Amino acid sequence: QVQLVESGGGLVQFGGALRLSCAASGLTFSSYAMRWYRQAPGKEREFVARITSAGNSPNYADSVQGRFTISRDNAKNTVYLQMNSLKPEDTAVYYCNALTYWGQGTLVTVSE
Repeated sequence: QVQLVESGGGLVQFGGALRLSCAASGLTFSSYAMRWYRQAPGKEREFVARITSAGNSPNYADSVQGRFTISRDNAKNTVYLQMNSLKPEDTAVYYCNALTYWGQGTLVTVSE
């Protein structure tokens, strides 16, 4: 069956950086556009970033534009989210998504 497994979350200070990974299995990874979403405590899940199946034309939520970079390695069936200049408001559980498939999420906590 399809599995999306996120990793790389953790606790980081204001202004720090983290790189999230999402390893996919059970699907033809190179055929899927991939997305990252996040859900902060008490808030709705929101879109963060998207990348096409070929790995081009990324787009981002306004709140992360210029700080986050989405990329993928189709040979490794993995999508990444490089997060720089992190802010406390970036604290959330981060999920990767491929159409109707979701990972379990990885928690990112940014301290002030």
